[in-house]
Amino acid sequence: MDCQKHLFSLSDDHHYLNCSFLSPLLKSVEKAGIQGIKGKSQPWDITPDHFFEDSNTLRSLFAKLVNAPKAKDIAIMPAVSYGLATVAKNIDPSKGSSIVIAGEQFPSNVYAWKQFCKEHDCQLKFVDPPQGFDNRGKKWNKRILDAIDSDTLLVALGNVHWTDGTWFDLKTIGAKTRDNDAYFVIDGTQSVGALPIDVQEIKADALICAGYKWLMGPYSITLGYFGPRLQDGIPLEEGWIVRKDSEDFSGLVDYEDDYQPGAQRFDMGERSNFILVPMMIEAIKQILDWEPQNIQTYCEQLTADLERGLPDHGYQIEDPEWRAGHMFGIRLPASVSLKKLQHQLDEDNIHVSVRGSAVRISPNVYNDEQDIAMLFNVLKNITSDT
Repeated sequence: MDCQKHLFSLSDDHHYLNCSFLSPLLKSVEKAGIQGIKGKSQPWDITPDHFFEDSNTLRSLFAKLVNAPKAKDIAIMPAVSYGLATVAKNIDPSKGSSIVIAGEQFPSNVYAWKQFCKEHDCQLKFVDPPQGFDNRGKKWNKRILDAIDSDTLLVALGNVHWTDGTWFDLKTIGAKTRDNDAYFVIDGTQSVGALPIDVQEIKADALICAGYKWLMGPYSITLGYFGPRLQDGIPLEEGWIVRKDSEDFSGLVDYEDDYQPGAQRFDMGERSNFILVPMMIEAIKQILDWEPQNIQTYCEQLTADLERGLPDHGYQIEDPEWRAGHMFGIRLPASVSLKKLQHQLDEDNIHVSVRGSAVRISPNVYNDEQDIAMLFNVLKNITSDT
């Protein structure tokens, strides 16, 4: 796979290695958004079918991306927190007394479970990483597996840890979760789109993914897969469009108690957003064309020399077997001031993130060797200056 920078409107004097924060827009996605804005200038061209057609297209595309059995397994939501609150509303609290999550997990995948535990007298188990870097990822995965037992109600994880890219073996963790009859809920925001994932293989009960990072879509749209154990649940909102036969506008006053089949019942109000939905469609079309495994391989190859070279200058990086290729964290040598490093990165227009105790580097297919070389020079030179 070659660099795809030509499909974006990125400046040559900025080195954007921060897709885990916010992706840039593809030109095709930007165009779809502009067309969506202009569409409301002539509202007579919008028909009842438009409230359903693009939404169904988007479901089908995301279902293909995560290998969901049916498009109707996919819900369209505004945020990950919305999707996780939907899960929390529909799980059976009698099935267990503890919820297992990774330490320093992203807040959206923590607060929903803190509130659930408060309401249902449930224990929240934070599984922290081990100290040091000797087999850190492997040991962390084992700690999570050891925390799952017959009392476990639910396990909530990302495929990778959002601060440093540590990879969690969802297939193995999911198997033990199912063996204990617990729910398995995945926040895919930092992996789906750049790392292959198969909800049927890992047998997730839910996978929720924000659209504005590795899916390369706009802000304020999230997609979620809901498995069979949750699809008869109650939505957060009682919207008209999630009711049975809502496609028939002439019959909307014939109030319907039944919901649309599958995960469609969990859609947010005004889910047919004529700006965001077409943008998300174009973004996922492009990702499917590239294929997530090719994106992952491109990022791995692009950063290989950087990852090999940084330990020689005192930086610590997770073992390649236990971290993602599209995002990873580096820990600084004790002699390097984070404030000084951030200043130098800003001076050279190099964009990365500091998350927890790690400097998080997250390239994508729009990056090239020059971006990596600029970053490596700063990281290398700042250690020689101390």
